[in-house]
Amino acid sequence: MPPGSVSTDNEHRIIDLFAGPGGLDVGAAWLGIPATGIELDDNACATRAAAELATVHGDVREYGPSDFPAATVLTGGPPCQTFTVAGNGSGRRALHDVIDLLGKMAAGDDAADSLTVFEDERTGLVLEPMRWVLEALRADAPYEAIVLEQVPAVLPIWAAFRKVLEKYGYGVDHNIVKTEEFGVPQTRRRAVLIARLDDEEVELPRPTHQAYRRGAPRQAALGLDPWVSMAQALDRDRSFTVVSNYGSGGDPSNRGRRRSDEPSATVTGKVMRNRLELANGDRDRLTHHEAGRLQTFPGDYPWSGSDIGQQIGNAIPPRLAVHILAAALGILIDGYELDRCVRTSWDSSRQGGVGRELLRPHAELMSLVD
Repeated sequence: MPPGSVSTDNEHRIIDLFAGPGGLDVGAAWLGIPATGIELDDNACATRAAAELATVHGDVREYGPSDFPAATVLTGGPPCQTFTVAGNGSGRRALHDVIDLLGKMAAGDDAADSLTVFEDERTGLVLEPMRWVLEALRADAPYEAIVLEQVPAVLPIWAAFRKVLEKYGYGVDHNIVKTEEFGVPQTRRRAVLIARLDDEEVELPRPTHQAYRRGAPRQAALGLDPWVSMAQALDRDRSFTVVSNYGSGGDPSNRGRRRSDEPSATVTGKVMRNRLELANGDRDRLTHHEAGRLQTFPGDYPWSGSDIGQQIGNAIPPRLAVHILAAALGILIDGYELDRCVRTSWDSSRQGGVGRELLRPHAELMSLVD
């Protein structure tokens, strides 16, 4: 088989809500799992079309499980703008209302009218995955696995999701994960929930790499690989320092700085505004492909449409998606083969397969433990 993904020999099929430009779908492709994404944004859909990802160009709210009866896995990364620190904060202020509305949905109430209480309609979109889950359960066609991710402020909502899902027989785990602990050359924190039907043993993936701590040496320890630097991820021939386009700690002049021998700071939708100070004194900017590689997209990923920086910043890193999907589905990842997938061109990946070494069945993992 040509390099780029693997076959899982299973019947999993993913329906990906708020699919964006394809971060989770790229990870699914590396795992050999068919995925269909629903996405409203024209620009993200242009990228998905160029990448030949299966896509429904539309509003998640206008669809439901009955429209995708073959899907066995539900995934989603609802819009984060109202919950993120960089956004307007209306979602964070409405956490109590969101959780209260979730309880009404779980009780079978029609929550459509209640969504009007939100200052920004995007806040209510975080509840869409639960609508899909409940509709599937009431149709006696529950999803086998569920994967959700969002900014850290959404963790209390995932905790409320967990209580509902456990009542319906799902094993659930949720917490904050750090992307650099999974080989992503970037310090990014995400609130992640995974659930698997009739399996109380489900748990979030365990880190494969060291956490980044400013000033601490980069080295392997405790069975973990060292974190990955920007220099390792990119092909620049000079060292550089990335200077953030915005201040921190409430001080616009206090711009964050990261050296190329460190992981990137969180890649946001404004990533293209960051300044690079090169070792020879010149200044530069990241290219779209370089920004994508800091998110672990393939170097030749066909970014299309406009506002590409925003597309990149909104996406889940594909490498992290692989680990999360594998944990939700109970399969073991081979780190060496995952490294190879990340380095493989997207043109090769979408044509199918690096071989079968990226995945090993959960039963094989258990035999290794025994």
